[in-house]
Amino acid sequence: MSTDVIVNPTELHDAYVFDMDGTIYLGDHLLPGAARMINELRRRDIPVRFLSNNPTKDPDQYVAKLEKLGLPTDVKDVANTIVTTTRWLQAHHPDAKLFVIGEDPLKKALAKAGFELTEDPERIDIVVASYDRTFDYRKLQIAFDAIWFHKRAFLIQTNPDRFCPFPGGRGEPDCAAITAAIEACTNTKCEVSLGKPSPVMLTEALAGLDVTAENCVMVGDRLQTDIQMALDTDMLSALVLTGEATADDVAVLDDAHQPSYVLDRIDRLIPQQIWDELGWTENDG
Repeated sequence: MSTDVIVNPTELHDAYVFDMDGTIYLGDHLLPGAARMINELRRRDIPVRFLSNNPTKDPDQYVAKLEKLGLPTDVKDVANTIVTTTRWLQAHHPDAKLFVIGEDPLKKALAKAGFELTEDPERIDIVVASYDRTFDYRKLQIAFDAIWFHKRAFLIQTNPDRFCPFPGGRGEPDCAAITAAIEACTNTKCEVSLGKPSPVMLTEALAGLDVTAENCVMVGDRLQTDIQMALDTDMLSALVLTGEATADDVAVLDDAHQPSYVLDRIDRLIPQQIWDELGWTENDG
């Protein structure tokens, strides 16, 4: 890995918001240094929050995973696109009837929040596109009928990701692929996207904290979502080169799109001076 793009922090900040997969862990394994970095921030009473664009798990499932990996976490410290989608709909369309192209955690959360879920195109107000490994032509037809034929529904999506990465480089088509199919046949555009880089995610992440975005850090592995959200909201950003983005990707960015920090490992969020005080080495992490 080229070290030319590496920019490490020289100070700590007021709060840290973390993407999870590719940043804190990859698959079922914590990335090097993740546990001691989170524990050090918590020891100093610096708020830590977790975000994800993945709508196939609810916050309780993320809490269970983090705890299994050795990072006990309060459910209030986790926000994903299930949370943002539900809260946005409650705030803006509380009485809408929904057709949800998504998986059970999203459907259950929306039903629990009081929304009626229906597959009747004549009753659908909003089509919610999401990551759905059971997507088929029948679901596309229902969305088409509700939006194009009956001209009563509009389209939103939980997240704009094109694919979901897996360990080893493989991945699966994500929400953007389903959104694109609906847009193509209905000749309409998705009206709202509720995952990163939407500022809605940042609002949820910092809710209840007495901090300003300008002195908080968004930490992630994707330039188009994690880092772009920070750039759009004047938040500091840290790109970790343990997931999707590479040093080569950073090298070709113009100044306006550069992350504040570029890290070869997640615990480099902790400044070198503190590493020295704690006696840390990379071999120990």
